[in-house]
Amino acid sequence: MRADVPRFADFERVVLFSGAGMSAESGVPTYRGAGGIWKQYDYRRYACQDAFDRDPEAVWEFHNFRRGLVGACAPNDGHRIVAQAQKALPCVDVVTQNIDGLHQLAGATHVVELHGSLWRLRCDACGATTHTRDAPLIDVHCPCGAFWRPAITWFGDPLDDAVFSEAARLIAGCDLFVAVGTSAVVYPAAALPQLAKRGGATMVEVNPEQTDASDLYSVHLRGTATEMLAKMAG
Repeated sequence: MRADVPRFADFERVVLFSGAGMSAESGVPTYRGAGGIWKQYDYRRYACQDAFDRDPEAVWEFHNFRRGLVGACAPNDGHRIVAQAQKALPCVDVVTQNIDGLHQLAGATHVVELHGSLWRLRCDACGATTHTRDAPLIDVHCPCGAFWRPAITWFGDPLDDAVFSEAARLIAGCDLFVAVGTSAVVYPAAALPQLAKRGGATMVEVNPEQTDASDLYSVHLRGTATEMLAKMAG
């Protein structure tokens, strides 16, 4: 394991690959860790297509609860460091597994959202889409009369092919890959860091603890996202 801290400015093409740990400092609940939201709620009742088809009102009650929780959270300094790096350097891209939109609120301009956005809605009946940060969302019906569906990847949903392809293209072409707050062990997202590794990128893991994917990385920065990204920003 290398002890030095790579600096964003020393690389031509940087990809930040963020997960739930990126937003934990903002108070956004994680999923599977201690206190994770799925420790309290059964995704089979609230976060899969079958549940939505069966009882869309119950699904929306849960997602309005989530919108309220996340909507009360603000970007942290880690999000702001990433946004500033995008502005200061020629090629810094963000690929995120998060659905909270905090990268964009901090000022990031190019964010590939692998799992969609909590604030984006789609109608599977007529194909309409919209974006709103209302929390709660009072009218959960599309103008066509059908229920809006949160435009996020639920359990059992495939990832959007175009979004995944864009993420893969960016990651395969980067020379610095920084995984922040994610173990990235669930496929297909778990395949993305391997693209960077095969492409010869410098591999950095930012996480307070070792993960099941730590062996993939040559540099391990053990600390919070904000603290470690500040060091990389120089």
